[in-house]
Amino acid sequence: MIREIVKIDEEKCNGCGLCVPACAEGAIQIIDGKARLVADNLCDGLGACLGHCPQDAITIERRNADHFDEEQVAAHLKTNAAPAARPRAAHGGCPSARLHHLEPPATQEDTGGSRQSHLGHWPVQLQLVPPTAPFLANADLLLAADCAPFAYADFHRDILQGKTLLIGCPKLDDGQAYLNRLTAIVQQNHIRRLTVVRMEVPCCAGLVSLAQQAVAASGKDIPVETITIGIRGDLK
Repeated sequence: MIREIVKIDEEKCNGCGLCVPACAEGAIQIIDGKARLVADNLCDGLGACLGHCPQDAITIERRNADHFDEEQVAAHLKTNAAPAARPRAAHGGCPSARLHHLEPPATQEDTGGSRQSHLGHWPVQLQLVPPTAPFLANADLLLAADCAPFAYADFHRDILQGKTLLIGCPKLDDGQAYLNRLTAIVQQNHIRRLTVVRMEVPCCAGLVSLAQQAVAASGKDIPVETITIGIRGDLK
């Protein structure tokens, strides 16, 4: 059938891998240092990956291609989503986009005079986290403004512990892309709660609105809580 589908210019592609987590269907992988379409029937042709390529190597073309198959997508994601069963390659792609499960400390107490990180996964930037990331399953989700951990000194101890972190800036980044990604994350996972950590500045209210819109679009009943931090590091 003739339809719209992703086209990747291998001459322009530098293998950075930013397009990989942007594809919710897992249709793109880094193979031999280049982004490649795994199979035509995994690509919906909507182009969610387009804006994530710094080389402008991804476009949409109309050509003869197998029809988009949601059942094949589900089977593909099930096969490839579990890092324990199918570890990611140690080469190729962008290191900032590779999924990692970390081991945060079991308690809030600091030891040896140094504070411990309570970060349980990587990456944390909203646009780099695919909706299929295993650490999103049954998550207590924390959506934080980029500035929040810098302003609030005890962010890890008081706020982050036990939560799955996503960060972003509603003023400087692509709000629609954020909304699309967060909606997909909420739709495709069991999210127990969504906590938004914003700064007191007016522009940061956009992060709360984004979270509320994503939950509404998902059709799920998920509690959304807000924590506001002052620019001097105090809780409002």
